[in-house]
Amino acid sequence: MTRFMTTLCSSLVLLLFLISSPLCAETYYVDSTSGNDAFAGTSVDTAWQTLGKVNERTFLPGDQLLFKAGSAYEGQLHPQGSGDIVNEVVRPIVIDVYGEGPKPRIDGCGVMPATVHLYNVACWEIHNLEITNTGQSRRAGRRGVLIEIEDYGTARHVQLVGLYIHDVNGSLVKKEGGGSAIKWSSRGRNIPSRFDGLLIEGCHLARCERNGVNSSGMTRRGEGWFPSLNVVIRNNLLEEIPGDGIVPIACDGAIVEHNVMRNCPRLLPQGEAAAGIWPWSSDNTIIQYNEVSDHKAPWDAQGFDSDWNCQGTLIQYNYSHDNEGGFLLICNKGDADLPSNIGNIGTVVRYNISVNDGVRPTPTRAKGLFSPTFHISGPCRDTQIYNNLILIGEKPSPDMHRTVLYMDNWGGPWPEETRIWNNVFHTEETTSWRYGEATGTVFANNFYSGTHQDRPDDPTGVVLDPAHIEQAWNELKQSDLERNRRDLERFRPAPGSPLIGAGRIVPDSGGVDFSGDPLPDDGRPTIGAFEPM
Repeated sequence: MTRFMTTLCSSLVLLLFLISSPLCAETYYVDSTSGNDAFAGTSVDTAWQTLGKVNERTFLPGDQLLFKAGSAYEGQLHPQGSGDIVNEVVRPIVIDVYGEGPKPRIDGCGVMPATVHLYNVACWEIHNLEITNTGQSRRAGRRGVLIEIEDYGTARHVQLVGLYIHDVNGSLVKKEGGGSAIKWSSRGRNIPSRFDGLLIEGCHLARCERNGVNSSGMTRRGEGWFPSLNVVIRNNLLEEIPGDGIVPIACDGAIVEHNVMRNCPRLLPQGEAAAGIWPWSSDNTIIQYNEVSDHKAPWDAQGFDSDWNCQGTLIQYNYSHDNEGGFLLICNKGDADLPSNIGNIGTVVRYNISVNDGVRPTPTRAKGLFSPTFHISGPCRDTQIYNNLILIGEKPSPDMHRTVLYMDNWGGPWPEETRIWNNVFHTEETTSWRYGEATGTVFANNFYSGTHQDRPDDPTGVVLDPAHIEQAWNELKQSDLERNRRDLERFRPAPGSPLIGAGRIVPDSGGVDFSGDPLPDDGRPTIGAFEPM
């Protein structure tokens, strides 16, 4: 009876909480033109005016903070308070817009490190703001949005949705701290800290230096390994970002999908390394349905990367084109051991398309015009690369690196157990393959078109020339197409192609091809990224 009464009382308390809480929540309004900080702020007619007034308030679960459409503010938005989650019922604090017109604009004017700063708070949603932060000169650590926790524990449900973040002139040098449109950070000297349920969705990031979305966290393995969970970065547009595009760090199970990074300017100083989308010190990252093009960093500059201290990275259904450093980097620093580096283990790269990647026009810091399509460096283990479509165009310079796959030994050891199956490698000119002292590298059922110097030992490879590959490639080059995903359908094999059914069966291969069409249930897949219609 006592247990029953205790359960009943707890249920009644929760019910009363859920019923009464919405009545306690408040909506506050901010209008930079007609507002007044002496007002209550709780109606359109009594709106506040400045960010200073907003920053004084400690908001409560369920509160809303609404900025008038078309209004503009200078300074930093640094709100206080947290929402809550009770029995998985989320009551966030929400920032959004009211009225019709442009997004409310918040301009940090380069004075503060970040225009919008969330510190040691949780359960926040920030929607539909325009954010900028330009100073008289570049400054290390300058951000549009900075979300950070320190000795906090787990911060749940933080969302950035529909933001336009532009013209943030941070440092171009990574070692100085760089700069970015969005950064999230978790630190925990005394209390392990991480995010659980971080969403960055539908944002437009433009002309932000150095990076688009980057992060930092508790990266050491063992007792210090406390990765962020349920991180999702999707449907964002990144334009004119010269450095790293999207980099989840210290996460487990992060999803990066349906993002576009394009028109990267040539701004980074010589020696700076950057790439499009890549995890660092993260496990089970899924990178899918993204497009990265035009990366021009002096070093690396690939569209995609699976970096060191990562396990189980999955890179699938992505489109990479015209990136000067190539399509893909997989790397691990061989002289860094636990607890800082568990290695790079189990990367899977499947059903992606690379068009004209690896066209670097300027020398790198050490290797000249180095731009292989694939670069695998250091002791990366158990890598699978299968059913990708790789189209290598003519290099504009005779001195340019003409290599499909280049393996080397960053930090000492070489890659191990790399399996390369069912891929289409089409090249317009003579290309080479370099895998040095890598061990356990297996090639099977790949299609090779064009002249491949030192072509890998691939007894089940296909060397016939399916006419549709050459024809589709010529059509793509000679047209004024923007090379979007729809244009790639021309590479789907026609009936009778020797590629159909000629692939090797790969267990757990994802079930669909590049376009989402199903793979054969009980037969061998087609070589390349497309099944026939």
